[in-house]
Amino acid sequence: MIFENTKVAVVDGLRTPFMKAPTGKAQDLKAYDLARHALNQLKHRYSFLENDTDQITLGSVIQNSATSNIAREAMIGAGFNLDTPAYSVTMACISANVAISNSAQAIQSGAAKIAIAGGVESSSDAPVRISDALKKTLMAAQKAKGMGGMWQVFKQFKFKSLAPVAPAIAEFSTGLTMGQDADQLAAKFGVTREAQDEFALNSHKKAAQAWADGKFNEEVVAMPIQPKFDVIEQDDTFYADSSMEKLGKLRPAFVRPHGTITAGNASPITDGAAVSLLMDKDEAKKRGLAHDVLLKGFAFSGSNPQGELLLGPAYTMPKLLNEAGLTIDDVDVFEIHEAFAGQVLANLAALQDEDFCKNALGLDKAFGEIPMEKVNTQGGSLSLGHPFGATGSRILTSAMRRLRETDGKYALISACAAGGLGSAILLQREV
Repeated sequence: MIFENTKVAVVDGLRTPFMKAPTGKAQDLKAYDLARHALNQLKHRYSFLENDTDQITLGSVIQNSATSNIAREAMIGAGFNLDTPAYSVTMACISANVAISNSAQAIQSGAAKIAIAGGVESSSDAPVRISDALKKTLMAAQKAKGMGGMWQVFKQFKFKSLAPVAPAIAEFSTGLTMGQDADQLAAKFGVTREAQDEFALNSHKKAAQAWADGKFNEEVVAMPIQPKFDVIEQDDTFYADSSMEKLGKLRPAFVRPHGTITAGNASPITDGAAVSLLMDKDEAKKRGLAHDVLLKGFAFSGSNPQGELLLGPAYTMPKLLNEAGLTIDDVDVFEIHEAFAGQVLANLAALQDEDFCKNALGLDKAFGEIPMEKVNTQGGSLSLGHPFGATGSRILTSAMRRLRETDGKYALISACAAGGLGSAILLQREV
C-alpha cells in the first residue's frame, strides 16, 4: 500500500538497551516492565503524550497470560491517560511492523493524529507449560467429589507427567527450527560460511563504531534493573573485539556437522522494548516537532514456510518499490533485519537471481543488486540484538536517523518472520 500525499510523520523513536537472554541482565524483568519503561521514557520526552495520544499499539511474540494485552497494561503502568485505547498485535518477528503499519493507516485515514507503535519481548520470561496429562488430571480433580473421587482421578497419575514442557523452538508447520531453515536457504543460494562470518563481523564492527560515535545516545534510554537498580545504558549484544578467526572456530549450531549457521552469525536471543512516535504531519508541525520523515507505504507477504521461510525481504522489497514507482538506485538507506547473516545474504542474492525473480516475483528480469554500503551501516540484529516483537521499531528509528544524517530521500525497511511472512516499509524524507 502506497499513501498518496502521505500525512504520516515519523517523529521520533526510542528503546531500552537490548540485553542477551534468557540468563542476562533483564532475566528478572517481565515484558511488561520493559514496555512500560519505553513508553514512560517517551512520555517524559513529550509530555503532551500523557493526555493527547490517540492510540498505542505494541507487538509481541511470547505471551504472558497475565498481560496478554501488553500494550494496555504497559500504557497504564507508564501513566498515560486511561481514556487512551491500546491494543497488542502479533506477527512473529514483524509484530512491531504490523503495529507501525496499523498506526500509519489510522493517521492517514484521519482516525488518529498521534499514535505510538512498537513492540516488546522478554525471552527470559518465556512461559513453561505443564504437560497435557497433568493438566487433564488437575482439571478432573477440580470436579472430583470426596476422597473416593479424588482416588479415582489420581490412581492413574504418573510422576513423569510433572515434567515441564519447554517452549517450542521449531516451526509449527514444518517441524524445523529457524536455524535449520536458514542453513537450507544459505545453501540454496550458495552463501558460504566465510561470507556469513564476514557479514556478521562487519555487523559487530559497525555497531561498536556507532556506539563509540554516539549514534544511539538519543535512541537508547537507560534502564534501571531491579532489585539492585543497576543502570544499563548500552546494548550488551555486540562484540567489538570479534574476528574472523574467532568466528571461524565456532561449530555449526543447527545442521551438524556440515551446516554454516553458528552462534556467531546468528542473532542472539534478546530482551528489550522499542517504541516509535507517529503523528499527522500538520499536527507535528503545529507542535514544532520534526516532520520531515514520512511513512510513504508498506507491504506484507506470505510464502511457503517449507524452503522459503526467511525470504520475506526478497518478496516485499520489490513489491513495495514497484508500487511506489522506485528502483533500488532511488533508495539511500536500507535497513534489513538480520535474523541470520546467511538469511540476509540469501535474500540479497535472490534479488539478483533471474529465475527466482521471474518464477517467484513475476518479474521479467532480476530485480537488481542492493549496494552493501547502504545496508545496516550502524549494525543490525546480529550485533544489536533481536527482541522479536521490538525489532521493527528499532530499524524504523535507525532508518529515520540515517536518512537525516545522510541527507537522503528514501529509506526501505524489510524483515522476514516465522511462518514464511515478510514486511517492508518505505520512508520518504522531504528535502
